[in-house]
Amino acid sequence: MNEFISAHGPVVQAVIGTSVLWLLTTLGAAGVFLVRDLRPRMMAVMLGFAAGIMMAASFFSLLSPAIEEAKRMGWNPAFPTAGGFAAGALFLFILDRLLPHLHIGFPESEAEGIRTGWHKSALLIMAITLHNIPEGMAVGVAFGSLPCGTGISALCASVVLALGIGIQDIPEGLAVSAPLRAMGMNRGRAFMWGSLSGLVEPVAGILAAVAVVGMQPLMPWALSFSAGAMFYIVIEELIPESQNGGHPDLATMSTMAGFILMMVLNAWLGG
Repeated sequence: MNEFISAHGPVVQAVIGTSVLWLLTTLGAAGVFLVRDLRPRMMAVMLGFAAGIMMAASFFSLLSPAIEEAKRMGWNPAFPTAGGFAAGALFLFILDRLLPHLHIGFPESEAEGIRTGWHKSALLIMAITLHNIPEGMAVGVAFGSLPCGTGISALCASVVLALGIGIQDIPEGLAVSAPLRAMGMNRGRAFMWGSLSGLVEPVAGILAAVAVVGMQPLMPWALSFSAGAMFYIVIEELIPESQNGGHPDLATMSTMAGFILMMVLNAWLGG
């Protein structure tokens, strides 16, 4: 397995892993050819499930390895993990304030970011794009950290992270294409924009992998940074969106289900 890691460098693996995320987002977006609109109940399930997976992935695949890596380096893990986590959240806070977007299920008057004359459909696309930035970044950092890991165990953990995020990317792709269709956009264009919203994942992942490969001593910070960015999206975007459609209990149980699934994947396949 060490030979595999050496032969297929972490950046190449990040390209593969994040490209799979994009393909799964595209698969989800293709659901627009089967449905015209998503009922609030289904939206609550999908967004709650995604929130649960991202929360579990943040801890089991990012924060926990960051703590272990800091200990391996002889550091007190509290400072790099807390500092990286806060920096990641701050980074997404800044993006959230700058990038024009609209939370799913919210009226156009509640659009966030810099004020623009963009149509509601463009604002929805940008919201999902914002979701996808930390997801791609997290997978890129995970694969970029492989030189610091322990062969098959580190590789399995990175694959599990990509698998978990990829699973929730399927409903996330549909969560952008179906509302676009419901607003009158034809199915082909709604599918195209749903797919393109996931293209940011390979871009963010590759940039993150290239960055961390060149700064291995800062790996605990990088892993924690990705976790903080994902947690920010969960708290700021996914949970409010899942709870907004009138089915809060269903959204909560779906969040628990997503967390459990990611926890099981880590325990079963994480090496």
